[in-house]
Amino acid sequence: MSAPVPDAAEQNIQLWKMRKLIKQLDSARGAGTSMISLVIPPKSQISQFSTMLTQEYGTASNIKSRVNRLSVLAAITSTQQRLKLYNRVPPNGLVLFVGTILTDEGKEKKVSFDFEPHKPINTSLYLCDNKFHTEVLQELLESDSKFGFIVMDGNGTLFGTLAGNAKELIQKFTVDLPKKHGRGGQSALRFSRLRDEKRHNYVRKVGELAVQHFITNDKVNVAGLVLAGSADFKTELSQSDLLDIRLQAKIVKIVDISYGMEVGWQQAIDLSSEALSNVKFVQEKKLIQKYFDEIAQDTGKYIYGVDDTLKTLELGAVETLIIWENLDLTRHVLRNAAGEIHIVHTWPGDPKRKEKFEDKATGLEMEAAEEAQSLLEWLAEHYKEFGCALEFVSDKSQEGSQFVKGFSGIGGILRYKVDSATLMNDSDFEDDEFYGSDSDSDI
Repeated sequence: MSAPVPDAAEQNIQLWKMRKLIKQLDSARGAGTSMISLVIPPKSQISQFSTMLTQEYGTASNIKSRVNRLSVLAAITSTQQRLKLYNRVPPNGLVLFVGTILTDEGKEKKVSFDFEPHKPINTSLYLCDNKFHTEVLQELLESDSKFGFIVMDGNGTLFGTLAGNAKELIQKFTVDLPKKHGRGGQSALRFSRLRDEKRHNYVRKVGELAVQHFITNDKVNVAGLVLAGSADFKTELSQSDLLDIRLQAKIVKIVDISYGMEVGWQQAIDLSSEALSNVKFVQEKKLIQKYFDEIAQDTGKYIYGVDDTLKTLELGAVETLIIWENLDLTRHVLRNAAGEIHIVHTWPGDPKRKEKFEDKATGLEMEAAEEAQSLLEWLAEHYKEFGCALEFVSDKSQEGSQFVKGFSGIGGILRYKVDSATLMNDSDFEDDEFYGSDSDSDI
């Protein structure tokens, strides 16, 4: 039984959560060897790893240092308890990070993370150290994007995908196309017409098969598409309306190769490697540039800033919600003495925090109606309720950096223009104050 395949938006959210978790885990440090990293691959037996932990407990009982011995034994015991929550290993495997860490105040704090990774993790790992080992999770992120390949020449076509180092051959077929007719006379025109017709039908067949292989539920199922070939068929396909417009938009590279089929496929992978590594970067730049174009053309179909963006979300007007992946704002749900609910957003060290938590009518501090939550996490959980797409962006490109510094790191492309009069309420913060804080959350 395989795990269900998430759509592109859900996958982006899973990857963002994974990156955030890795950042938290990497920053954690323990008091001695009190932190256990355990990775269990799919189809393994829970009992096998339970036995292994029992054996490790016996070995750790012989550690001479009392403090070190107790910390290791406590970590193993906590890991055993978490493992008992599972009757079997999930389809994608199981990852556990358990132990005692030191907080910024120097106090000890027990933490435990156990989850199924977003894709199969074919590695087994057990380490007890003064830090968590996240290398296997990093590898999952690096090899996550899947790319489609169409290797096409006058002898046939191959369809395949590449995810990290894993290649998958989807389909290949040969074709027998007539060569150019060298004789003159009236027959030359007929042969030329027949040849053009067969070539056209060949390109159309490739275009139809491309839709079958690379579009699922009306959505492109690959991060990018590479067209390769030794003749001009690949160029003809890319410029023809015989290739679905959604796939045309996903073309990241067109390469000339010397061979066809499997040998040509490997050659195409080698020639397009740099373009594939830049795909997320390029897609991010295109998205933010589209947002900037709306602003430059003054279409009114854009929004930025936390307050205005969230108000516009409530109206259902946001088509694409764009958020900086490190936006460090906390969402508070507060209740005043009259029982009215107020939503307030703060960032670490917010100088207006006390003022925001006061009821303007009475001057009394409002109480928390719900546990405070990262705004990013809240939006990741609730964006579907507003009927919009959610895109995370970094500040690594020039466009991304401009979006973060100049537009608060949150905004959206709208379905329709929203009357500014509906968004005239006072903001909870000023953009320059927001960007002045770049502190990270504690684990």
